Amino acid sequence: MVNYKLSRLVKIRHLQCLSEVVTRGSLKGAADHLGLTQPAISRTLKELEEILGTTLLTRSRAGVELTEAGEVFAHFARMSLAALDHGLEGVDRSRGGVLKQEVTVGALPSVAAGLLPKVAEGFRRLAPEAVLRLSDGPHGMLIDLLRSGAVAMVIGRMGDPSVMQGVSFTQLYTEEVVCVVRPGHPCLGAPNLGDLSRWPVIFPPTTAAIRPQVERWLISHGLSEPPQRIETVSGAFARVHTRDTDAIWMISHGVVRNELADGRLVRLPFDTSLTKGPVGLMMRQDAELTPVEGLFVKALQAAIVEIGYEVG
Repeated sequence: MVNYKLSRLVKIRHLQCLSEVVTRGSLKGAADHLGLTQPAISRTLKELEEILGTTLLTRSRAGVELTEAGEVFAHFARMSLAALDHGLEGVDRSRGGVLKQEVTVGALPSVAAGLLPKVAEGFRRLAPEAVLRLSDGPHGMLIDLLRSGAVAMVIGRMGDPSVMQGVSFTQLYTEEVVCVVRPGHPCLGAPNLGDLSRWPVIFPPTTAAIRPQVERWLISHGLSEPPQRIETVSGAFARVHTRDTDAIWMISHGVVRNELADGRLVRLPFDTSLTKGPVGLMMRQDAELTPVEGLFVKALQAAIVEIGYEVG
């Protein structure tokens, strides 16, 4: 049952602050994006936690991390903000009578980090007047946004069949999970699979699309889940923690493509080909591409070829 007293106390600014802190990975990043001070962000988050009567975020030098309650509330906060944006745009169109060209896309973190920057640049050249709206996050959240109409398409790994009902999947390329560490990590002298039990491991949670492939890979090598593990989909946290500690990060190659290329992270020489899986374009089965969405898909396909992803 909805607690209407609480719902009247929660304001849009509360949802915006929480959403931006999660997206940016820090209070400073959220403050810069929203044009506020860090103390103002902290006060707003404290207000929200007091209204809900629970802790939503834990804070440390490495950044911020959602609590279990925070994961749930942030998921619906982002959906609410997306729905509000669409409602406001609908009112604007009804007043002006002109349909603004825009493309709304959801992407898993591996796609957002490795592929989308080049796609966005290519799309800008093809449709300079169009607005591109991007959302990234875990698979379940993105599929919910797709079903609600908040995004027109999602790019990422195929999810469990139970959550793919009514969603089409067109494969774009394949990608594998890699194990990466900081330069100078103690295990780089003689790396072996036993390192996954000797060092802390940043591990995909059960909600992550890559979790089944990672579990299958571990089983194939007679390994169990790492005993010292941090389960998260937060790339912002994992990048800092991997850089500053001796943790091993198990993550889709696309997420760390740039860091591996410039030497900020080093890939351990483990054969992880068993984790390879298809990354594709997901849409509602009854949906058809608009002309401007077609241009985005064209830019997407061109970027895949240019970067050199393995197709098929």
